[in-house]
Amino acid sequence: MKICGFSFVRNAVKYSFPVVESVKSILPVCDKFIISVGKSEDNTLDLIQSIDSDKLEIIHSVWDDKLRKGGEILAIETNKTFDAIPEEYDWAFYVQADEIVHEKFLEIISEAAERYVDQPKVEGFLFEYLHFFGSFRYIADSRSWYRKEVRVIRNDKNIRSFRDAQGFRKNGKRLRVRALDAFVYHYGWVKHPEIMRDKALNNRRYWHPDKNVENKTFKQFHQEQFDFTKVDSIQEFDGDHPAVIKDLIEKMNWDIKLDIHKKQFNLRNKLLHWYEKQTRKRLFEYKNYKLIK
Repeated sequence: MKICGFSFVRNAVKYSFPVVESVKSILPVCDKFIISVGKSEDNTLDLIQSIDSDKLEIIHSVWDDKLRKGGEILAIETNKTFDAIPEEYDWAFYVQADEIVHEKFLEIISEAAERYVDQPKVEGFLFEYLHFFGSFRYIADSRSWYRKEVRVIRNDKNIRSFRDAQGFRKNGKRLRVRALDAFVYHYGWVKHPEIMRDKALNNRRYWHPDKNVENKTFKQFHQEQFDFTKVDSIQEFDGDHPAVIKDLIEKMNWDIKLDIHKKQFNLRNKLLHWYEKQTRKRLFEYKNYKLIK
């Protein structure tokens, strides 16, 4: 049984992506790791080349910035990297440049990959998510944030990245997956407020045409720091972070203080949030997968 990790990245330095930590977090369970480095405005390539591992293979890409509808460029870049994985690998382990897997889950992942490698009905593995927000201290806990995603898939090129790289589908159909007792730690919203502002503006470019990105609202947004207080609901994180991220935590050079008691919901979402907290069930949840029990 062989696993190949894969990811893609562009402008990692400019937008403070923890991509090195992301790659390193799953390298122990990967026999190979392929990362696509898009043409960048900073030294992203040097950053990736600093990863000291003979498992790492770098490929190069030029993003088509005209493909902005619905974030489709992100799925295209995901597929480019996935297609570079040789046939000899059974599984493909996908991590985005701001996602990190805690080392305590690696054995669970490795054992599942070995157990189900000869069971073709299992097309992937489903992970739970923690979305850190503002700092390493808080996690967003409302239904605005997805709870689960598929991050390990079979090395079957009929599987394609879906929409804005939100998940995967095979021949247009949802994947049949096993749920793992393992989490992905998502740090995409943990940045200095000025960098977060710039990243948020840049992200909008993947969903909107030029004329909408450059209008008055966007220009005004670009002149301000990102306002983390507008989140609908957060809670304090009481666990431990992955070992690979601890240096970044120590180097954190901003201070965000958020009110965990403040909830900003309409009545419907307030009731749904209360129900989820009481039952740990999310009503009307969108699921881009079919769970095998």
